[in-house]
Amino acid sequence: MDLWTAFQALLLGIVEGLTEFLPISSTGHQIIVADLIGFGGERARAFNIIIQLGAILAVVWEYRRKILDVVVGLPRQRSAQSFTFNLLLAFLPAAVIGVIFSDLIHEFLFNPITVAAALVVGGVVMLWAERRPHAVQAETVDDMRWSQALKVGCAQCLALIPGTSRSASTIIGGLLFGLSRKAATEFSFFLAMPTMVGAAVYSGYKYRDLFQPADLPVFALGFVVSFIFAMLAVRALLRFIGNHSYAAFAWYRIAFGLLILATWQFGWIDWSTAQG
Repeated sequence: MDLWTAFQALLLGIVEGLTEFLPISSTGHQIIVADLIGFGGERARAFNIIIQLGAILAVVWEYRRKILDVVVGLPRQRSAQSFTFNLLLAFLPAAVIGVIFSDLIHEFLFNPITVAAALVVGGVVMLWAERRPHAVQAETVDDMRWSQALKVGCAQCLALIPGTSRSASTIIGGLLFGLSRKAATEFSFFLAMPTMVGAAVYSGYKYRDLFQPADLPVFALGFVVSFIFAMLAVRALLRFIGNHSYAAFAWYRIAFGLLILATWQFGWIDWSTAQG
């Protein structure tokens, strides 16, 4: 592994870890950064699967006690059964649509301009959602009704458009459908577990020929870095939402998206079609 490859793996691992659970689109940032540093092709596709696993492992570790309580209580406790049912119900819509349209999405939407437009539109929607009155019907994830979980799962389908953000679609969807800010955020974390693991397993099997032993050091570096920065990001986000709204993330999305569109419009950067 040469120094340039190590730098690419380090940078992309940091980007994945920091952005995966923030409502600013990890896929969008990965596409843009990878395009800038020339990290693409089949190797990049396999690498992205690995660093996403690193990020999801961080949130599994962070919520290990809750996960263990649910697993232990599943045979007898109604709360554990209800939570598990809600999670599976919310997982299904994006899983089905993702399997059906995955190749088309990668072919036509995985490029910096689509990402920039989605960042701006998503930011505007976030501002609107934050400024409208909130009628909180579920203070915690255990208070959620199955109908709320299904609605959040449908909202997650929007995240199949790169730049929209899985976290943003589920969190803002949760706020619109009666969840408190903390419940919407934590349910987004929990919903990421089956969604991202399922996507990684599906992609890993589909592109299994892309994994080569020679790439192990690069993948290991990206995995570890993604894990560390994802854990830091999750903890920071939970502290942040205790006293702040998501408006700051919305303005960031809008500014970043407009910057990308400006560099494209004025020809400052020759954005190529990035690989997913």
